[in-house]
Amino acid sequence: MSNSKHRHGLRMVAFLVALHASFFASQAQTKLSPYHPGQTPEGAVYYLPKTALRISVLVEKTTYQPGDFAPYAQRYLRVADVSQEPKQSYRVTDVLVTPCPVPDSSKVYAVRFNPLTVASRMMLSGDGRLLGLNVDDVADVDMPPFFVPTPQPTMKEPRSLLNEEILSCGSTAKMAELTASEIYDLRENRSLLIKGQADFMPHDGRQMQIMLDELDANDRSLTSLFVGVTRRDTTEHILWYVPEAAPDSMPAPSTRQVLFRLSQLRGLVEPDDLSGAPYYIMVDDISQLPPAEPTAKKAKAKTESGIYVNVPGRMRATILEGINPILVQDMPASQFGRTLLLSGSLFNKRYTTRLRLNALTGALERLDADQPKKTFMLFSKKEKAMDDSPQRAHE
Repeated sequence: MSNSKHRHGLRMVAFLVALHASFFASQAQTKLSPYHPGQTPEGAVYYLPKTALRISVLVEKTTYQPGDFAPYAQRYLRVADVSQEPKQSYRVTDVLVTPCPVPDSSKVYAVRFNPLTVASRMMLSGDGRLLGLNVDDVADVDMPPFFVPTPQPTMKEPRSLLNEEILSCGSTAKMAELTASEIYDLRENRSLLIKGQADFMPHDGRQMQIMLDELDANDRSLTSLFVGVTRRDTTEHILWYVPEAAPDSMPAPSTRQVLFRLSQLRGLVEPDDLSGAPYYIMVDDISQLPPAEPTAKKAKAKTESGIYVNVPGRMRATILEGINPILVQDMPASQFGRTLLLSGSLFNKRYTTRLRLNALTGALERLDADQPKKTFMLFSKKEKAMDDSPQRAHE
């Protein structure tokens, strides 16, 4: 009995030791949190941007639905080549390219705030790009608005315009004949109304326009029973493409890449879907910047303190349908340029420095460095002493 109690006590001790060890092990684990660039009490981390291409592709879908009297269009309305089979097709109507800034992960820098400097008011975008320093009225790049399709005109239901005589016909051919007669009557009434020979003439121009619109709407609706209905719908597809510079910072040869494909059955499809015809994108580095500094000087510059800004290059984006270019556009591109270090001496207490960067390229847009008035007064007194010196008077 005593042995069993002893074994039970050992089990309880072992359990408590294991529980205690697991508790402290859980407390010793490192707590990880996602990294977000921005300002902290000790300093700030910021990105410089690179240029991404926001490509808006407008694709028009055309749908054709044949009418009930399509086989009789040639006989009664003298309209030839009317298809009796439904059709569907797609085509690209427009391509718009807009340069937009995105953070460049290869250009991320940390700034540690110093009480002896004035670089503590850094203005950052939502994704951590540097917009300005010691300025308030900074604005990020506005995204272009989305495409808003034009409302489609509504058409009356054709069968709601057919009278009792037409609907009671025993054959489709007879129904087509009587419907064609109704269409010709509408056109004749419209002609008489325009000529002023109608039995009931409108009192004013507005009433006449209402009558003409009503006749035209009925004509289109009944005619669709013969020629069918064609509907066109335009949709916008947004694609993103980020050009990359050559690793050695030299102009890279232009290469074509499949941007998207267009299928006549499904519209815009993925680049690897071979059911569609390819549309290509080609980006050329057209920068004309002077040669970069040697590597040794770059390494030395990295040890210096200050604020980095971009010196952007330029690129040419070309969209091709097969081998035929449909859009060629030149624009600035930070990834085809290089960075410039603004010395930390510009941001000490001797100056009131205001820095503004271009939101798209990260290039220096404006830099104001004003000296305090006290320093300026000392300089003025020194100049006055030089003017009153004997040597100056002798001259």
